[in-house]
Amino acid sequence: MDIFKKCYDFTRAEEAKEAGLYPYFTEIEKVEGNYVWVGGKKILMVGSNNYLGLFDDQKIKDATVEAVQKYGSSTCGSRFLNGTYSLHVEVEEKLAKFMGKEEALTMSTGFQTNLGAVSAIAGRNDVIIIDRMVHASIMDAVRLSFAQVVKYKHNDMEDLEEKIKKIPDDKGKIIIVDGVFSMEGDMSNLPEIVKIAKKYDSRLMVDDAHGVGVMGKNGRGTCEHFGVIDEVDLIMTTFSKSFASLGGYVCGDSKIIQYIKHAARSLIFSASITPASMASANKALDVIQNEPWRRERLWEITRTMNKKLTDMGYHTGNTETPIIPVFIRDVEKTFMLWHFLRDFGIFTNPVIAPAVPPEDALIRTSFTATHTDENLEFILKGFYEGGKAIGII
Repeated sequence: MDIFKKCYDFTRAEEAKEAGLYPYFTEIEKVEGNYVWVGGKKILMVGSNNYLGLFDDQKIKDATVEAVQKYGSSTCGSRFLNGTYSLHVEVEEKLAKFMGKEEALTMSTGFQTNLGAVSAIAGRNDVIIIDRMVHASIMDAVRLSFAQVVKYKHNDMEDLEEKIKKIPDDKGKIIIVDGVFSMEGDMSNLPEIVKIAKKYDSRLMVDDAHGVGVMGKNGRGTCEHFGVIDEVDLIMTTFSKSFASLGGYVCGDSKIIQYIKHAARSLIFSASITPASMASANKALDVIQNEPWRRERLWEITRTMNKKLTDMGYHTGNTETPIIPVFIRDVEKTFMLWHFLRDFGIFTNPVIAPAVPPEDALIRTSFTATHTDENLEFILKGFYEGGKAIGII
């Protein structure tokens, strides 16, 4: 048997391309505010995680250029050896203070952050308890940890307690959840999870990639939103959403972070974040703290669009965030609506299994603080005309 047989037999992508319904790896030729150019056509972006509207902000770009001039284009080394610059240390100190934790540690991507942190702290005599819908990076991290993995039904607190109470007392335990679930836009029930973690002597880690910058009075994320920052042991976040950069960080008690720092393979054996990415995240952190109007505008947009899409006849599930899923629950119609919207001039993301359960095919929309009222009306017009044309609404 040729190990590459599966590769040669894989035809789904080519079939979708031939049918004009292939939505992935889209080549974006230019970016200007909330617009992108695809195939020479100007399209309104409604599928980015650019929640605060910073990825084309001049302040961010200026900080990036300045960092490249000072530090160069890359560290050409890992944090462990020659890749720790003063900029890394400065930003980590600012992040720890912002999040109300003793220490923070940055890594080159959000995926690597989960991979490194989880596989470092959990071993063969430990048990990791996860929501079934956690991000793929957590799924891969628990596989690398050698720990026993227990999954509970999505946001089902009774099932969580039923599962965790069966774990022997001599096992180390950690519950790992997403603060905001990236496809459906709903949040973990952190107050109840905190209670259960305390009751059964378990640690708790929250992946708040889609929460920090967006949720909470000060933008500290889902944990701040629920008032449980002090009760959560580790909080992880990426820079590729609200921070308009690339990378990630995990924060918590200094002893825990120092251990991760010296045990996380994805940190030790990978080049550190580039100066450009570090500087843009640094400047974005300043914006998160000093420009609350962005969050206020984002929530105004979120409430408006969720209500109007629902009133139009679409089902948006249990979302409580700027991620608004439009459930189509039919793969073919999902791609048809995506294609209609693209031709109309709207960039969205079709999401099918395995990213969501097979019966939950959806169009994922995610909104940005800098979307204008005119942008919103255009989006609603596209969804209305597309839904009517395809027979969805």
